Formats: sequence, structure tokens, C-alpha cells
Amino acid sequence: MASSGVINAIRSAILLLALVIFLGNIMMWIIMPTDTYYTIWVPHLMAATNSSFFGIQGPIMMDFTFPILLIAVLGCFYLHLGKKENAVTKSSKARSLRLMRRPMIVKGLGIVTLTEIALFTMFIALCAWYFGGYVRHWFEQVYQRSLSKHEQVWQTKLDRVGIVTGVTGNLCLTFLFYPVTRGSSILPMLGLTSEASIKYHIWLGNLAMALFTVHGSIYFLYWIITHRLSEALKWGDNYVSNVAGEMSLLCGLAMWITSYPKIRRKMFELFLYTHYLYIFFMIFFIWHIGIGFACIMLPGFYLFLMDRYLRFLQSRNKARLVSARLLSCDIIELNFFKSRALSYNPTSTIFINVPSISKLQWHPFTIISNSNLEPQKLSVLIKCEGNWTRSLYDMLSSPSPLDRLEAAVEGPYGPAATHFLRHDTLVMISGGSGITPFISIIRELIFINSTLKCKTPKIMLISSFKNSSHLSILDLILPTSSTSNSCKLDLQVEAYVTREKGQLKEQIPKHRTIWFKPESCDIPISPTLGPNSWLCLAAIISSSFAIYLVLFGFFTQYVVYPVDQNINVFFSYTKKGSASMLFLCFSMVVAASTAFLWNKKCNADEAKQVQDMDESGSSGSTSNSSFDQDDVEMESLPLQSMIKSVNVHYGQRPNLKRILLEIKESSVGALVSGPKKMREEVAAICSSGQADNLEFESISFTW
Repeated sequence: MASSGVINAIRSAILLLALVIFLGNIMMWIIMPTDTYYTIWVPHLMAATNSSFFGIQGPIMMDFTFPILLIAVLGCFYLHLGKKENAVTKSSKARSLRLMRRPMIVKGLGIVTLTEIALFTMFIALCAWYFGGYVRHWFEQVYQRSLSKHEQVWQTKLDRVGIVTGVTGNLCLTFLFYPVTRGSSILPMLGLTSEASIKYHIWLGNLAMALFTVHGSIYFLYWIITHRLSEALKWGDNYVSNVAGEMSLLCGLAMWITSYPKIRRKMFELFLYTHYLYIFFMIFFIWHIGIGFACIMLPGFYLFLMDRYLRFLQSRNKARLVSARLLSCDIIELNFFKSRALSYNPTSTIFINVPSISKLQWHPFTIISNSNLEPQKLSVLIKCEGNWTRSLYDMLSSPSPLDRLEAAVEGPYGPAATHFLRHDTLVMISGGSGITPFISIIRELIFINSTLKCKTPKIMLISSFKNSSHLSILDLILPTSSTSNSCKLDLQVEAYVTREKGQLKEQIPKHRTIWFKPESCDIPISPTLGPNSWLCLAAIISSSFAIYLVLFGFFTQYVVYPVDQNINVFFSYTKKGSASMLFLCFSMVVAASTAFLWNKKCNADEAKQVQDMDESGSSGSTSNSSFDQDDVEMESLPLQSMIKSVNVHYGQRPNLKRILLEIKESSVGALVSGPKKMREEVAAICSSGQADNLEFESISFTW
């Protein structure tokens, strides 16, 4: 096996190569609005890609589609090699670029870092250059066009500004799908997760829809001024289809309006179901502009569709739900049986669907279990805060206990690596159920301390709760495995009960555990693409795109090209776009289904062993023996056995500024998970410059 140094060198080379390819792709965006691209580059690219086999789509795919897919494949190899790194090596990287990670409070954008501000500014500059370049390019032809269309020059300029606005919106659309691709190999290569990147999706979505709305409004104004409003009802089969563009815009507006924060929070179901219109939005969009120009934004959407189909395949399986624990504070702990091959990092999330509540709703929850300490158990905490969670709690707390609760899962999704060991002290600040990601971090540090025998940082957990009943969450900090007994973790817990003046005399009710009877169709949660999932994903991306190229190439050569050879006759844009979408979906289904079914066959033996264990167990018992033992340990393990001190403060909130500024270690990780005001308060303290040793990180999952 190659040494860690060689692996690090290979990963650095892959990362450098991916960066060079990406910068080259950005250069193509910069040069595209210029005359150089159309007069010099395009002819050479057309010759290199054989125009009779791919047509105009050939150079566009070479410029914009292939480079991004190559980066995605390189990212798969980068992440696969990262799994071979030692966990301590990954976590003890040098502290660098702390200033660029420092948060800045920006109204309207939320908490962003200097790096994010710099990148966002550069993207806006790219959009401005793109817009200005195309305006200049098309304004040079405005006089000839105005004469041919028998209209005034300013009217033709309005027409050109309208099309340039739509073209710039396509630039935003190109990057829109990367942040919501949960199984992406690009995001973790950059140290990002889909959960933390949702805000980029929101920014890009708002900007894209603003540009598309202006684009549509300008054209309606142009048609009214030039007395050609009938153009709005034309489906241009050999050119831009106005009706398809209008339908796409209507779908986009519906998604945009329902994603407004107040509407999204109060009517989440409306927001969720309306967002499925993205399917029709993209179909009409491709019919509107043609598949050739759509290839510019194809790679992001291609990777998103691939991920979405893999998630669909995983969600068809019924996960084996072993038990549910009802805490006294309206919180549910769900325990699933998982495959030993499934590993995940702290702060990972999983999406859960309960068909008896809603067949379409999927909700994300943070995993609190540790795949190293609990190799066959995956646990999540669910707080009753909405209609879906309240329905689940009412179902489980009903007087007549459930024998079985059918559930499906997608994931887990989380960071590719964790770097908590780079700090001398970790200050974890949470509000309410925001403590859940910190439970997973503490359990990971327990594993590193007890099993790997490595030094871990000091930990201060500051948790705010509304009522004393919520203190029962602290019982879940420690894992149920016996390895925790030998751990020497330096953990201090400061709990704040904000709405009670003192400890209540009433005894807090005990937890209630419900055990479910498994069925033969229930299977353990396992990795969708097997233990070498990143290599498998690289093969899926490569093979599916190769299949697509072959199918579309033959279609262009033998169907499209013969028609286009006729004078003044062009093959239907609508038919060409429809065929391309069909080939795209077919290639994805073939490649992804083959890999998924092969992995499912490999996992069948383990699922069969689990089923045999259940059948050979004690008849009439509804509980699993290993989970039963864990439950006993959970009830008997004293919280103070490993925690340095537990202090409960009643009727007050934590003075976060005083606590953070009093810590004098050279490197302090300030991790916050909770309400928006709490995150902003901690971010403001870390960015104030009063303490250079503080490094802020928000790990809250917010939509």
C-alpha cells in the first residue's frame, strides 16, 4: 500500500489539475462574448469535433460540458484516495487562511466569509462582463438588423438587450444545480457539503430568475411596441420557441415565489411540491433555446440528474427501523440497522420518508451515532417542530403501540473529512435541537481518544434549552458502546434553561422505547454504490456520458445532418432537443441502474445474514438483542463518568462574548448550531477582531 505521503502528493496533483481545468473553463466563459471566439476558436473546434457527427453542439460540449464532467471524475478519485488517509492525518492539517475563513455579517446574504464575498464578487463581475460583451457584439449588427426587420434602431437595441439578459441568466443557471447535488464529488473536493451550500443555490436562483423575468418582460414590451404581440403565441420549431420560453418562465416564477422565506416556512408542503416544477422548467427551457446552446449549462444539470436518480434507487428500499425512543421533551430518537460497510463522518445528515405520513416529503436529520463506535446502528434525533414531525410523534406516542413503521432513507450525506483536531479547544454552542451535530462530533472524538489513542482538544459544550425537560438530550451525548468507559475526554457541559428560574421538583418522565418487528423486505442501510462508491460514481459518469455521445452522435449523423443539408431546411429544434433529453436519461438509467443492481446483489448476503439472525432469535420478542443491550447500557451509564463537569444554569442565557474571549488557547474552534440570532451573535464575536484565536464554523442545516 502506498504511503500517506505518496497519497497526499497524488491528491494534491489531482486537485491542481482540476483547478487548472476549471480556470480554463472560466476563461472560455470570459472569451465567449468576444469576436475572437466566433471567428477563430469556433471554426477550429468545429473541425476537431466533426460537425457532421455532433454539429454545433460539438464545440460547445468540448468547451463547457466535457471539462466539468472531467473535474467530477477527478473529484471521485481525489475523494477515494482521501478515504485511505489516516483520520488523524486528515484532522491535523496546518492552520492556514484563517483570515479568509473569518465570517462577515452581510444583510441580505446572511453569514458569509471573506472567501465567499470574494468569489461572489468575481461571479457578479463575470456576469457583468458577459452581459457587456454580448451587448457590444450584437450592437455592432443592430443597424443592419433594424433595416431587415423594418423597425427603429432603438427597438432593435431593446430586442438585443432582451436576448443578452436571457443569455446572462443562463450563466447563473449553469452553476445553479451544483449546490443541491447531494452526492456530488465536486463540493467535497472543495471542502463543502450540500447542506452548507444551499445558500449558494438560493443566491444563484434569485439572480437567475430576476434575469429571466427581465428577459421575458423586455420581449413582451418589445412585441407590444412593434405591434407583434402575436409572436408570444408562436412555437418556433426551427428557431427559438417563444411559447416554450413562456412556459419555462411560468414554472420558474412559481418556484421563485413559493421559495420566499415566509411562504416556505409557513407552507412548506406548497414550497416542496412546487419545486418539482424544475422538471418542466428544464424541459421547456431546452425546447426554448435548443439543445446546442443548452449544453452550456448541461454539466451541472447532468450531475444533478445522476445524483437524483441514484437517490431514487436508494429510496425504493425499505430501511430496517429497529426502535424509536420517545424523550420527555417531544423529541424522537430513531434507530436504524445499518451495514458495517457504511461509514460516515460527524455532522452527516440523512433524509427520511415515512409513507404513512407523506409519500413525497423527505426531511433531513442529523445523525448522532458514530459509524466506528456503533458499526450496526444509525441514529437520528427528530424534534417536533412542524406538521410532519408532529404527525410522527403522535403516531409513535399513541396508546396502542406500533408493530412496524415503514420508512425509507436517502444518504447519508456529509463532509468528506473532519478537521476538529487542528484546534486546541472546541467550543460548541447550540440552541435546542441544534445540539445534535455536536453529539456526533463528541462521539467521533471519543473514538479517536479511546481507540486511536490520540490526543483530543478540550471541549466546552454550551447548550441553551427552553425548559428543563430538554436536559434529557444530554443523556444522549455518550455512546452506548463499552469503549466510552476507557475514554479520557476533557468535556465540560454548560447547560442553560432560559424559561425556568430553578429546578422543578417534579421528576422528569423516563424515556419510552418502542421496538419494531422487522419484515423480510426491510434491509439494513448500506452504501448505495458499495464500499468503493467514489470509484463507482466515476465509472457511472464516464460510461453514461460515453453512451450519450454515441447515441446522439449517430442520431445527428444519420437523422439530423441529412435534413440540414437541404437548402433553407433545418431539422426541428424541438425534436432534436427531445431526442437529446431521451438519450441523456437513457444513458443515465443504464449506467446507474447497472452499478446499483450490482452493488445490491453484493449486499444481499449481508441482508440475508441479518434476516437469519432475526429468525433464529427468541420467538415472540420484538426487540433486537444488540440494541436491547445498548438500551440497558444507556440507562445505567452515569453521565459524569466521562464528562469533566455538568453545570445547569436556570433563568439566564449564556454570555457568549465573555466565554469566548476568556479562552486563551492559540486555536479555538467556535462551532455553532441553532437559531439564526445565535449564529449571527457568535459570528459577530469571531469577526470583531478582539480575539484572533477564534475560528468560526456554522454547521446548522437551514433551508
